Amino acid sequence: MSKALAGALLSIGLSSGFAVHAQTGTAAADQPSAAHGMRHHEGKGAFTKPSERVEARLAYIRTALKITDAQQAQWNAFAETLRNQARSADQRMQEFRAQRETPNAITRLEREQQRLAARVSGINELLAVQRPLYTALSPEQQAVADQLLAPRRHDHHFGRGGPHRMS
Repeated sequence: MSKALAGALLSIGLSSGFAVHAQTGTAAADQPSAAHGMRHHEGKGAFTKPSERVEARLAYIRTALKITDAQQAQWNAFAETLRNQARSADQRMQEFRAQRETPNAITRLEREQQRLAARVSGINELLAVQRPLYTALSPEQQAVADQLLAPRRHDHHFGRGGPHRMS
């Protein structure tokens, strides 16, 4: 995909309120996007839930991919999975906020284990619906999907500019 097309898609997405990261996380909430850093804030201190952003994200992806009538069934399965994952992310966030105690080292590891297990499950769900959708896309649509749907990995353990940052 050309840089001009990628820039145009990004501009359209940002101006329409699109903000992702799969994520899809798990999956949909952690879904990656060019607007990843902006997804939690509409204004200073404002926080939006994944379920409040998912429809804008789906509209953006659908428009960018130019989904045809023949691809509708695969798109519907993909979209419903992202919606379900966004609702699950909302629930996890609510549960996390309800926990006021400071966890000990073991509890933190157990929570991390649960989070990673949920992430793997979400990725498996997403793969199950994204594979058929991707297969149904034309080569041009696949090039766009490669930019919009592929997760972007970064190392959360070292923070920005940490020791393993690769430019």
